[in-house]
Amino acid sequence: MIGTIVNTLTILTGSVIGSIIKKGIKEEYKEALFQAMGLAATGLGINAVVQNMPKSNYPVLFIVALALGSLIGTMLHIDERFQKLTQSFSGKGRLGEGISTGILLFCIGTLSILGPINSALNGDHTYLFTNATLDLVTSCVLASAYGIGIAICAPVLFCWQGAIYLLACLLGDFMSADMMTEISIVGGFLIASSSISILKIKEIKTLNMLPCLFVPVVFFLLLGCF
Repeated sequence: MIGTIVNTLTILTGSVIGSIIKKGIKEEYKEALFQAMGLAATGLGINAVVQNMPKSNYPVLFIVALALGSLIGTMLHIDERFQKLTQSFSGKGRLGEGISTGILLFCIGTLSILGPINSALNGDHTYLFTNATLDLVTSCVLASAYGIGIAICAPVLFCWQGAIYLLACLLGDFMSADMMTEISIVGGFLIASSSISILKIKEIKTLNMLPCLFVPVVFFLLLGCF
């Protein structure tokens, strides 16, 4: 778990540094940061999809995952509940948008998913240390745009990577490369969708789409039963 702990601490550190920088940034520069983060998220999302789509052995699964997961998330009103929670701490700012984007950027990536698995099965923390370096910069930029509230992403990342680590220890054979590929494809679409909201192209309630990530897991569970 040492890699996950380091990764968590880098997000906290970057959030503190970014929030300090934020105090001296003019409003027009903050807007420039929003646009930069939107473009960065777009690129990362597209890259995740393009990189993993050719590896997929189930080319229709991501469509089913997006449709079914979005429906479940909407029925559960995940985005609405989350926005109410963040507004109780930050007023009517854009913190909720920043946190949701941060969670996707920090948690839904190849390094963040494969890192805990590699750490659990092989004792190799290289992926997580590399991811920690990237997250330090990302959290700093996010916090400079949205504020110290981005630090909330740190415990979320810890729980996410911790859960993957434990599952890898218990079910190492189950967490196949195929499943990781499908999760990465869906995650890429979610990251790209959050960028559309940041760039104010169209408001997409990306948090309602989080259940999409669990659809491939359920699919492979069912596949293993037959």
